[in-house]
Amino acid sequence: MDKILEAVVMSSYPNNVKQGLVRRVIEAAKQPMDSEQCWSMLELSTKLYLTGDTKYKREIGKEVLEVYGHYHPEEFEEFFNVRFLLSLLQEGYGPLGKRSHYVLDYIQLGLQFVLESPSANSIFSLLRIEVLRKVCERPSPKQCAKISKLLTQHPQCIPTGKHQVLFCQQLIRCIGQFQCISEGEEDIMEFLEQVNKVSGLLQRIWRTQTSAILPSLKELFTIISSTEEQEAPSNALASVVQFVPLELMDGVIRNLTNDDSITDVQMMTAISRMIDWVSWPLGKNIDKWIIALLKGLAAVKKFSILIEVTLSKIEKVFSKLLYPIVREGALSVLQYMLLSFQHSHEAFHLLLPHIPRLVASLKKEDSNSATSSLEQLAELIHCMFFRFSGFPDLYEPVLEAVKALPIPNEDRIKHLLGQNAWTSQKNELACFYPRLVSKSETGKIGLINLGNTCYMNSIIQSLFMASDFRHSVLNLTEGNSQPLMTKLQWLFAFLEHSQRPAISPESFLSASWPPWFTPGAQQDCSEYLKYLLDRLHEEEKTGKRIYQKLKESNLMSQAVEHHYLNKTLIEKMFGGKMMTKIRCLKCLNVSSREEAFTDLSLAFPPPDRHVRGSTSVLPVEEIGPQFIEPPENPSQLTGSPWIPRKAPMAREPAAPPMPVETLGFQEPGEAANPLSGNAVGVDAAKTPLSAFGEQACARKDSRSVPDLINYFLSPERLTAENKYHCEKCASLQDAEKVAELTEGPHYLILTLLRFSFDPRTMKRKKILDNVSIPVVLKLPVLVTPEETEEVCRHGKDRATPGSGFMSIVYDLCSVVVHSGISSESGHYYCYSRECTDTVPHGQPRDGTPKPASDKQLDFEIQWYLFNDTRVSFSSFESVSNVTSFFPKDTAYVLFYRQRLGRQSCPLHEALAEAGRLHGEPSLHKDLMEAISKDNILYLQEQEKEARNRAAYISALPKSPLWWRDFDRDKDDDSSSGGCSPAAGGGGSGSFHGLVF
Repeated sequence: MDKILEAVVMSSYPNNVKQGLVRRVIEAAKQPMDSEQCWSMLELSTKLYLTGDTKYKREIGKEVLEVYGHYHPEEFEEFFNVRFLLSLLQEGYGPLGKRSHYVLDYIQLGLQFVLESPSANSIFSLLRIEVLRKVCERPSPKQCAKISKLLTQHPQCIPTGKHQVLFCQQLIRCIGQFQCISEGEEDIMEFLEQVNKVSGLLQRIWRTQTSAILPSLKELFTIISSTEEQEAPSNALASVVQFVPLELMDGVIRNLTNDDSITDVQMMTAISRMIDWVSWPLGKNIDKWIIALLKGLAAVKKFSILIEVTLSKIEKVFSKLLYPIVREGALSVLQYMLLSFQHSHEAFHLLLPHIPRLVASLKKEDSNSATSSLEQLAELIHCMFFRFSGFPDLYEPVLEAVKALPIPNEDRIKHLLGQNAWTSQKNELACFYPRLVSKSETGKIGLINLGNTCYMNSIIQSLFMASDFRHSVLNLTEGNSQPLMTKLQWLFAFLEHSQRPAISPESFLSASWPPWFTPGAQQDCSEYLKYLLDRLHEEEKTGKRIYQKLKESNLMSQAVEHHYLNKTLIEKMFGGKMMTKIRCLKCLNVSSREEAFTDLSLAFPPPDRHVRGSTSVLPVEEIGPQFIEPPENPSQLTGSPWIPRKAPMAREPAAPPMPVETLGFQEPGEAANPLSGNAVGVDAAKTPLSAFGEQACARKDSRSVPDLINYFLSPERLTAENKYHCEKCASLQDAEKVAELTEGPHYLILTLLRFSFDPRTMKRKKILDNVSIPVVLKLPVLVTPEETEEVCRHGKDRATPGSGFMSIVYDLCSVVVHSGISSESGHYYCYSRECTDTVPHGQPRDGTPKPASDKQLDFEIQWYLFNDTRVSFSSFESVSNVTSFFPKDTAYVLFYRQRLGRQSCPLHEALAEAGRLHGEPSLHKDLMEAISKDNILYLQEQEKEARNRAAYISALPKSPLWWRDFDRDKDDDSSSGGCSPAAGGGGSGSFHGLVF
């Protein structure tokens, strides 16, 4: 019968004819027959099953085996013996070099017929040993899957005791070497199914023998933490982790992170490879294990590992959001990585170029997954905007991409940031930040944030960019008896000449720290600026004069030198004067008081107050960027409103009460110390600002800086409870009060009083009104008859003989921006440029206008954005539009520089001329040596850092070019990363890139 069957199978008859003949043979086999005939048929069917070159032959072999197993059990048991199986497993079947791949399938098929036989236990014992040997030989994924299928169907064959633990460990080793060679989608799906069978066997073993779990996980960690492997372990290992009970997570992570035998390189390698597992499409709970390990590393302060891993892997994790099948896990890992990386904006900024495209891709995808992910991604982005505010040039495209998506409230943002932070102790990260990077392409140097010190950094950079002030500070001689000014000189010198991308202002911070400031808390930059200028002024008053060199240069006449000799540098650079006049409306007597100021604090008019053009003095004007021509007929002079001393008309409307903050106001009875109350405010009797609600919001009607200055200079009616005590009348009388500028500073500092006190909440709230900032403005200054004649002689702007007002032209230098809704929180950054005079060296300063083609046109001067360590190119357009794009980012402190040729005092002209003659100041020897030593130290640090990075990089697992995920989907409308048409289809190539 075996000869007949073999002849039929090997014949050339059609399969349907063969099938009829085979059917007759099989039916005959169900009848009783002798043992020899059974052995012959079993040998033939075994040969057909194991070596048949077609699926048809193997199917016939299987059918015959099953018939003889059912109808001839004794002969089958005798044939299917231990020695035969051992030969199959160890030597294989078939000719040498063409061993059958179906041995395990054959054994699984035959086992079902010997389970009740006396030899069953012997066979099980043999298979327990042989399957362990097999997995130690690292079989292919297909063979591993067959072993798993055999053991799953016949658990009696699973190794026991110590061999069981070893078997699990070796099986994990096998999984670590799995690779899918083909890129065809069917082959990939088959590979995934094979991996699932193998990991499913581990799950079955762990369920019945929990003691095998921890040794298995230890082996897994050994594999993924190895730095000696030539090839990275397979991402298929992710399929193992999904079956580890979550209740073991805390203990496993705690043991790992506290194991001193695990080096940082091994730990970093392991977590890097685990993060790669987010691309494994069949894993469950993988994101939970990754996040748990990241949190565990943060708990033991392994910040260097976290920083390196986050920066090297976050873009890859982000790229997986393109694929619906792995999106949920990838998004969870991305959220934790970003929300925990709070010491620096570096991780978030790596994603900025990719966000708009991903958002566009998710919007195209019509699925619940895409919609949910978009909302979560938008929430995450707004958290990052909140944490790292102050980068409008980088954030604008991202903001445009997510503008239609929901915005989380501030409480939600703070909750997310608070619960995910690596640590609340910011100084624990100091040794890792800033990362050593190349110097900004701008050539400018940043300042390290020492813990909410952005208020100081923005002020220092603004002062540094005030070139006349910087030159004067750098020109200081040694032994000037001004310790704080000396520290500022050193800081300026390092900002000018250091090779570092950012330097630490720690020494200057400790020296200039206002004693009432709380360490580590956000402070008011305007308050700090006032304190700093006052300290520098008072220090110089008691120390050595620093402008002896200016005297020797003979740039000033003796009269001018005598007038300005006693002025400090702060007074020369930032000092102005203001006359406050009060006129009794009954007797018309006018009392006046002159006081010095270093900044003007500008309050916001009430909503119903329109100040444009309402002031009786020369109004502040906003002018364009072009050069301002002197008037052809300088015969119009706007006089002081009280010079004629005419009595007010009966129907003259009283000036409405004006809301201001009483910041730095000096009471009339106090002695006039020029710098003690250097922020000039107005009387506290003015109506306070109406309190803002908990969530401040901007009004639609925007103001301008000239509006605020005009409001500041407009007359104020003192009446009712605010009546003025007239000395001449010896009683309280209605009066009118007005402020007039009598001397314009070289650098005009304007502080916009955006913080109002709310008596209901007992907190300061921020006014978010948008204020337009002119790049050039004219400021009205009261001049004496003598000054008027001097102005007219030089052809200067809007002045005639007799006392009156004239305009001084100022150019915008710096804008300090506050990002936030409270003075106690938020972030400061600044826009700055170096304003130089429009009159080139050698050109006479007699009022002749410079050519309009000169490169000093206002909009052609380069702007810079200073944001702590980051310095970038910017533009006046960015300065003007920052509040439009980011409503919480508002201009707070403005620096203007007086333009020469407009009633410029001789001192200002001399300062500017000295700057042009001497160029950048030469530093004294000690300072130059300190800078040179630090630059050498920086180069050494860079070299050491490069070596360390090389060691890390050589230890990192080599992975495919993950960024091809972005490039592959470019311009591919049909690709959304799924593996089937229903999931969006992306083709076999994109799916292969996803998994591996």
